[in-house]
Amino acid sequence: MSVLRIFWATLREIFDEAAYDRFLRSRGLTTSPQAYESFQQDRRATQERKPRCC
Repeated sequence: MSVLRIFWATLREIFDEAAYDRFLRSRGLTTSPQAYESFQQDRRATQERKPRCC
């Protein structure tokens, strides 16, 4: 894997693009405003359940 591919993959993870792609695949959806809203709700729910330390 080239350095550029690793860099690009890292940026996609940082900006949640890769997570959104995984979300779409796992639910069999195509990209749309409704799908993105569902993704955002899912992310918020996941983050709210995590206990915060310190």
